Amino acid sequence: MAPFRARFAPIDPSPAPEAPEVPVSRRTRRELERAAAPTRRFHGLDLRPWIARGAMIGALAAVTIVAPATGLVLPGNGTIVAGGAQASYAPGELPSVIDALAAVPASDTVPDLVAFTETFDERLILAASRASERDGIPGCDSSARPTGTNGALSSDGLCEIPWAERFSLRADAATVLAVMNTAYRAKFNTDLCLESGYRTIGDQRRLKSIKGGLAATPGKSNHGWGLAVDFCRTTVSGASWTWLNDNGPTFGWVNPGWARSGGSGPYEPWHWEYEEGVKADGEYYD
Repeated sequence: MAPFRARFAPIDPSPAPEAPEVPVSRRTRRELERAAAPTRRFHGLDLRPWIARGAMIGALAAVTIVAPATGLVLPGNGTIVAGGAQASYAPGELPSVIDALAAVPASDTVPDLVAFTETFDERLILAASRASERDGIPGCDSSARPTGTNGALSSDGLCEIPWAERFSLRADAATVLAVMNTAYRAKFNTDLCLESGYRTIGDQRRLKSIKGGLAATPGKSNHGWGLAVDFCRTTVSGASWTWLNDNGPTFGWVNPGWARSGGSGPYEPWHWEYEEGVKADGEYYD
């Protein structure tokens, strides 16, 4: 029998023709790309869709919560302003999500609203302290100045304290004290308690005869200029005392150095003076 010989087709050196491209739908292509892309998983859960949703929710929160609080969205006029660009909308019409997101400045930080609330009271107090030129007391002209000498001032430049009418002060000191009292009452729901204000020369002499060296020489007390008050003992203790020390100087009212512990005079935490007036026209011992 003739030996078996395998027969092979000669090899064609030319490249094989390309196979025709099989059409793939867009959905199939996206699925293939998603399968090939790296994933972020947590315990087997694909986190990418949730990361995208979280980013969108955070952006929307910035628009609907942070933006109004920081002035990006101006209420009532339908205008969003950010980075110098603005878009107007008719009353009752809301911007699209894209427009709203575009109004938020590109930043990795969110305005510190907590810090804003912590400084809110301080800003109010500072604004109130600058209002001494206004009529803090009805009928009291804060620019009026009495004539006369220490303990013998004319009544035209003195004003009664509205919540303690038996006491009066020089008009400017009384006005600023009234403004400070408004802030104090908002904090403690009560008025500043006073034991003394302007003193006549006769009142100072009587006090000197009773207290001796603990009272100023008649004619040398800032009570005689209508620029000092004595607060009640309850007002200069506890939280009230802390508030006075923190905020009194903002309004121009101070417990002078000589009256503090270790000062050059008797310890009188209740004695407070309108510093601007004392430096200009009173008995300034510091």
